Amino acid sequence: MAEETIFSKIIRKEIPADVVYQDDLVTAFRDINPRAPSHLLIIPNKLIPTVNDIEVEDEAAMGRMFTVARKLAAEEGIAEDGYRLIMNCNVHGGQEVYHIHMHLVGGRPLGPLLLN
Repeated sequence: MAEETIFSKIIRKEIPADVVYQDDLVTAFRDINPRAPSHLLIIPNKLIPTVNDIEVEDEAAMGRMFTVARKLAAEEGIAEDGYRLIMNCNVHGGQEVYHIHMHLVGGRPLGPLLLN
C-alpha cells in the first residue's frame, strides 16, 4: 500500500489548505508556492502514487480531474486566454509528492516551459 502524503491530510481537512473544490472523487486547492497568478493542484481523493499506478478503476477520478480543471479555469478567469495542465511522474519527471496531482497554471503567458 502507498504511504500517506500531505495531500491525504488536506483531503481529510486535517491540515489547512485553500480548498477551492472537493467532491467524492477529487479535491482542488491553491498551491502554496504558486508559479503563476493562478496555480491550483487537482488531486484524486484516492492515494495513487504516480501515473504509473493508475488502474482501470481510477478512470472516473482521472476524468473528473480534467472536468474540474475546465471548471476552475473558467472560475479563475483564465479559460479564454489559456492555461497549462501539468502532471509529473517520478524523479526524472520532477514529481515531489507521491500522490498524483495535476497543476492548473495560468494568468499570464507561460512560455515553452513552466515547472522545472
